[in-house]
Amino acid sequence: MSFTIAFYVHHHGSGHLMRTMQIVNALKGYQVILMGSGLNKIKQLPSHVSLVHLPLDIPEENEKVAADSLPPTGLHYAPLGIQGSRDRVAIMTDVFRSHYPLILVVDVSVEVALLARLAGIPTIIIRQHGKRNDLAHQLAYNSAELLIAPFAKSMYIGEEDHFFKKTFFAGGFSKFDQTKNDQKTDPKMICILVGKGGTSINPELLKHIAKSCPSYHFNVMGLTNRETHNLKNLQFHGEVNDPAPLIGQAMLMIGNTGHNTVMEMASLNKRFIGIPEARPFEEQLEKAKSIEGRSGILIIHPQQLYHTNWADVFEKISSEEPDWKHVIHAAALSNLAIAIINTGKKFF
Repeated sequence: MSFTIAFYVHHHGSGHLMRTMQIVNALKGYQVILMGSGLNKIKQLPSHVSLVHLPLDIPEENEKVAADSLPPTGLHYAPLGIQGSRDRVAIMTDVFRSHYPLILVVDVSVEVALLARLAGIPTIIIRQHGKRNDLAHQLAYNSAELLIAPFAKSMYIGEEDHFFKKTFFAGGFSKFDQTKNDQKTDPKMICILVGKGGTSINPELLKHIAKSCPSYHFNVMGLTNRETHNLKNLQFHGEVNDPAPLIGQAMLMIGNTGHNTVMEMASLNKRFIGIPEARPFEEQLEKAKSIEGRSGILIIHPQQLYHTNWADVFEKISSEEPDWKHVIHAAALSNLAIAIINTGKKFF
């Protein structure tokens, strides 16, 4: 029996959608439905994929919501009285009913995973780094048929418990896996990636670093500086459609330790200074720990940014060859797709 593969894609940042689109492209033999609140970011939709747009689960302007009681310990986010919450649940359960037989891949939401299980839908949860031993995660992980980690088993941090045994470690992958990094590196060029999920990498910090290291040139992607400055070695590029040329020339990359950034640096075999930001469940902090201590990779925490001798750091790391051994797996996406398909075949 054929079945549909649905994905729930969390709208925070851009990493969940980017990862999902890579997985979807490896599932071309199946009808795929993407459900989420940020799907308008998709520029090109594969022919086997359809979209279900969900309203946001936050109050609309002037919406009167019920007074919130203490949040339930088995859920992460379940505010009372929000129209968007009622509408999105109705839309998702209608998808579960009208497109059955169906399995759901959740990246990420405890509440959506549990909702699907209540509707009798087999679920797969994308497992991320971070401390996930709270009750809500335990309930969701217990309810799922499979947990998939999009990274290598060697990068796992934590106890090898029941959930560890339930996890398929697909290995790492990124959008740059097929990119040839054959450009000549400029030993004095440093590229800085600024993401959308909240970061300590702001214009003030960048000016501080550039001013203290006048012999280096800094290219900043993902951030537009609207303030004037007289630093000739600091250039803000804003959103860059094709960042590969700038990255290829860079001797060193600086960015946060979100999942996609780490995997992209590994794909391109770049020296990397990672800055772990505060995230729920210490996700970026744990990701940083999983790569810390490797040659050509340095972790600097936000509280250390203005107390770091950047010139010394750049000189030291430039002499090291980056060690990303076993982070990227060439067959990660195909193995991940097979794991999803095999889970569906258990039921249909």
